[in-house]
Amino acid sequence: MNISFQVNTPQVVCETIDGEVVIVNLEKGYYYSLLKTGAEVWSGLEQGSDRLHLIDQLTQTYAASYEDIATAVDEFLDHLIREELILKVEGTTLDSPNPTTTIAPSASKPQFEKPILEKFTDMEDLLLLDPIHEVDVEVGWPNAKSA
Repeated sequence: MNISFQVNTPQVVCETIDGEVVIVNLEKGYYYSLLKTGAEVWSGLEQGSDRLHLIDQLTQTYAASYEDIATAVDEFLDHLIREELILKVEGTTLDSPNPTTTIAPSASKPQFEKPILEKFTDMEDLLLLDPIHEVDVEVGWPNAKSA
């Protein structure tokens, strides 16, 4: 099963700083952090990698079975979808890899760690006051528009 994804823009913005991906969902006011394999998967998504390509890249880089990596990637992608950070899209943008391809023996690869999405809601109220959201033009920012 091969599926392609895209970042849910313009609702979602992100920036990579010193290997950490910081993602903000502007509509919900949540922000997220990705490190290590999570940051690698996100980078692949931004570059247009499909599911099989993401799994293949991680299999070539880390010591773990193809099945373990595929399961971890699928769970992670499902989590990103539930958080409305990515969307499934039709078709693929990169050639699908051969899952049996290997570059280095497992002994020389670092151990695979499941990608983890850290979610922060402590700034939700402040982020939702952003001028992108409903704000009374006469009152201005950062006063939220009254209902």
